[in-house]
Amino acid sequence: MNRKNTFTRLINNFRRQTRTTILQHLDSLAHSPRVYSQQFAGIGQHLNSYRLFAFIDRHSFVLLCIDKADGIVELADEEMYGDEPPRYFTCDSHRKSPVWMLSETLKLIRLHFCEQNISLKVHGLLLTENTIVNADDIRPEWDRMGISVIDQMECLDEKTIGVNPDESLTFGHEAMQAIADIVKTPDQARKDENDEFARMLDDFMASLEGNANTDDTDDTPEQEEPDTTDSDTDDCTGDFSAALDIPSGIVEQNNNLSVKVQILPPLPNPRAELDKLVGCQDIKARLDELLALTRYNQILLSAYPQSKLHEVSLHSIFFGHPGTGKTTVCKIFGSILHEAGALSKGHVVVANRGTFLGTLWGDEERSVRQVIDMAMGGVLMIDEAYLLNGKHEHDPGRIVVQLLMDLLADEGRRDIAVVLCGYKEPMMRLLDTNPGLQSRFPNRFEFKDFSVDDLLEISRRRVDEYQYHFTPQAWQKYRDVLSEAYAVRDPQSWGNARFVANQLERIYIQHARRCTEGRPVSDKQLLTLTPADIVPIEVARAPRHVGF
Repeated sequence: MNRKNTFTRLINNFRRQTRTTILQHLDSLAHSPRVYSQQFAGIGQHLNSYRLFAFIDRHSFVLLCIDKADGIVELADEEMYGDEPPRYFTCDSHRKSPVWMLSETLKLIRLHFCEQNISLKVHGLLLTENTIVNADDIRPEWDRMGISVIDQMECLDEKTIGVNPDESLTFGHEAMQAIADIVKTPDQARKDENDEFARMLDDFMASLEGNANTDDTDDTPEQEEPDTTDSDTDDCTGDFSAALDIPSGIVEQNNNLSVKVQILPPLPNPRAELDKLVGCQDIKARLDELLALTRYNQILLSAYPQSKLHEVSLHSIFFGHPGTGKTTVCKIFGSILHEAGALSKGHVVVANRGTFLGTLWGDEERSVRQVIDMAMGGVLMIDEAYLLNGKHEHDPGRIVVQLLMDLLADEGRRDIAVVLCGYKEPMMRLLDTNPGLQSRFPNRFEFKDFSVDDLLEISRRRVDEYQYHFTPQAWQKYRDVLSEAYAVRDPQSWGNARFVANQLERIYIQHARRCTEGRPVSDKQLLTLTPADIVPIEVARAPRHVGF
């Protein structure tokens, strides 16, 4: 049976565009008799002052956001910091993630469409002048958010984008009418600017009148207190500024090939993030032991400068299935070691087999040296590290392992922690086939699958983030179906926390559909999950072993 395509033709055409084709594509849409388009100067809370365009056909709605930035290099991070939105980092500042703001706006548009019984697929496109160094690595996350991103655009303010607000395309007018109360038109934007100018002029004239009535002996105006209400200037900038004093995230393998790696910035309060993790008690205890010995060395050195310190290796192995929190803990690991003074920066460089293997002789050594230098002061995380253990004796992955050990043997490279991640069984085979790794990586952290109770607690916390609550009957039904899925799961493909996240998304969609089909009698019901919202859980079952 053929699966229905998730995307429509309009959305798919947008997803295929690049920085060299997008403007020509937009020009063609302005002359398309089947696509309604309109420009506006803001929408919703997050994109209130952005240049925006809507493209609508009978099946889909695409919101184009023009991110007029400064053409600088920045690092994208789409993870929430507690209640704070994700941020994009430069070497000396940061800002709210424009992709996150676009994503939140798309959610608002979908809600308005649901209320008006408009069934359009919604997609977002961000054009930005900045260079996003980890764009390739984070693109799967953007895809999950329903957004395409094209960076390194030039002179966006100078680009004229045509529109086609054809009144005969009634589906376009209906869609725009459904979101009319959250849209700011260019005329409204000009009126707001004029009103703001008039207000500033009135304030200026009032200040002149006030100064004329004051004592002339005091000519020095009172200095205003700096505005500290902007959350985008908090203290975490300083730590990440140091972390970005490294290469841009691009590994140059040879003249024809370069690879981008993802760089995760340090967290402002890693201890709190560690404490918030569900389960992982053994991991937390092992981290505390490692930190205690690190801090003890610092105290001992301060009290007895000539004393011999305990040797503390930060290199570690993370065993575990998908969704057990390895990447999350690795990010906390770098930040918490930075706080303890064991690492100078605390960032995390995420690499895998593809990061190191090139096409020419010597690419592996060049790549390993660049990645190690990039991770100095922080953590180098190698995901699925067992893939470096190729079956063939001349597999280039084995060269990477040996190069890593040789470089880590350098006593001058103490300011780094290398973390090898992967499934337990193949990781153990990697260690067994290379005895040198056994001594270089003494710290072993096993991330066990979450229990049903852990998954229920994760579910409760995720639901609380949206201010939903289950009825007692709905919670019992959710417990039952989750327990049944857990009992028949295939441990090798079970998604743990990722499985919970995907299942809750299905529940939210079912809840939204129920609320829009039958109008809730009270606002409270909009946030109440009932048994009707709990859909059956689809899970890959453990394979049956047939024998005699």
